[in-house]
Order: sequence, then C-alpha cells, then structure tokens
Amino acid sequence: MNANIRRSAMTLEDIRAVSPTLENYTRNSIQEWLWKRPGLPARDRSIVTASALIARNQTIGMLHYFNIALDSNVTPGELSEIITHLAFYSGWLNALGAVAIVKEIFAQRGIGTDRLPPVSPELLPLDEAAEAERASRVQQDFGQVAPGVAQYTTELLFRELWLRPALAPRDRSLVTVSALVAAGQAAQVAYHLNRAMDNGLTKAEASEALTHLAFYAGWPNVFSALPVVKGVFEKRPG
Repeated sequence: MNANIRRSAMTLEDIRAVSPTLENYTRNSIQEWLWKRPGLPARDRSIVTASALIARNQTIGMLHYFNIALDSNVTPGELSEIITHLAFYSGWLNALGAVAIVKEIFAQRGIGTDRLPPVSPELLPLDEAAEAERASRVQQDFGQVAPGVAQYTTELLFRELWLRPALAPRDRSLVTVSALVAAGQAAQVAYHLNRAMDNGLTKAEASEALTHLAFYAGWPNVFSALPVVKGVFEKRPG
C-alpha cells in the first residue's frame, strides 16, 4: 500500500483537540472493541458502515471507511455497486456524495473502470413466482396512488437492480437493511430483513449488524428498528 495515500479526513489527534473523551471512546469502543467483535467479519462491518454513511450522507467518514472496506476484501466493483444500489434506496444525491470520495480513492489506488461492473451484465435468475406476488401486492396497494412508483419498482428495482451480479444477493440485502436502519426507515425493515434472511443472512449476523449500527447511526435509529426486527425473528424458524 502506498504510504502517501490519504486515508482519513480526520485523525484521533483532531478529535482529541476537541473532545478527549470522544477520542477515548473512538479508540477503545470503536477501534479496539466493536470492529473486533466476532459476530461479523471486517468485510461485513465495512459493508454495514459504508451503507450507513451513504444513507446518512456523512461524507466526512467516507474516506476513512471506504479505504478500510477495500482493505477488508470489499472489491472495487462491490463498492461501486453498493453506491449504485443506494442511489435508489437512499437517494441520488447521497450516492453522488459517495462518488466524489470514491473517485479520489480509486485514483489514489490506481483502480480504473476496467475493474468496475459493466452497465448491462447478464442478470441473475429471477424468482418469477415471488416477484409476481410482490408486484401484484404493490400494484393492488399503490398502483392507483402512484403508478409510476409501482412501475419503476418492478422494472428498475426488482427486475434489474436486485439481479445485478456484482453484489451477491445476501450482501445486497445487508446493504439495504443497514441503510434503512441508518435512515430511520423502520417501516421498510421487515420486508427487507426477511428478504435478507432468505438470501442467507443469519439472525446472529443481523443482530450484530444492529449492534454495529448503534454506533454509526445512533441508538435511537436502532431502537426504532428493534421491535420490527424482533417481530421478524419471532416469525421465522430456527
């Protein structure tokens, strides 16, 4: 790794100059404890953290944590795809805020577009029955209220975005759930957490993701999601 690569917008010394207590918590609770908990590997923690930062448009943390993600075996293509995915789930400008940071990181690391996902890949197989049921439910509930939303939800999200192969379905679900919790969108968590677990995310991993998000999205957002998560856990076997 090139020692001249800029890896953080803020150092522990910067934090200590304003709040020695916050610097102590950052060093001990975040770096020495949270990131070393065994419930999630560093790669998954990086995915959760990156998703939370993008969802909350917290660009000050992106340089540091996107570098950690790439050092933790999140590929450039996966990071690119996370940003693309969250354009739909967190808003276009939040995604563009991340683009500005990642462009610098990719340039520093010599990562070119040849290492990024193609615009039109061969898509993953579609579960036709499950998708037909989902689309029918959305159309019945909201098709008359916002037909454009219903149309694009089917055509762009579930028949295209979710089938892009550059991000595994389990990881794409982890990105979505993390972003929803971080943005305080608890009402959307049940559907996507169930989908995440159908895609291979375990209860233990989901639980640990919430612990991680408490630090990066704040305790209130996590506690708002906990009743929804509890309900999902109780209805699923195992």
